[in-house]
Amino acid sequence: MGKIKKEYGCSLVLANDLIGGKWKLRILWHIMHGDNRFSLLVKAIPDISQKVLASQIKELEISGILIKHIIDDTPPKIITYEISKEYEELKDVMERICNFTTQYANNQGIELKG
Repeated sequence: MGKIKKEYGCSLVLANDLIGGKWKLRILWHIMHGDNRFSLLVKAIPDISQKVLASQIKELEISGILIKHIIDDTPPKIITYEISKEYEELKDVMERICNFTTQYANNQGIELKG
């Protein structure tokens, strides 16, 4: 991963490293709404490549935000993901961000399709 440092001058910079970028919030959003398997995430976020999805999930796992559960280790493997209990407040933060952006879009005449 290499992105998370041992020291930050600002909590927002750390937040950006943890959940920022094009994909992480979308991945987390889908996981918290039931798309908790890799194949479901591929279908839910069709514009992400499987390689990028796998690397973003790995980064979220390494940071401790996501927990990986291996339900069945025999092929085909069944693996699910969930937001760590330790960081469940992230769900509330994401809901608030979604509410803010919806309000912003309405105020600015921006169409949201999802």
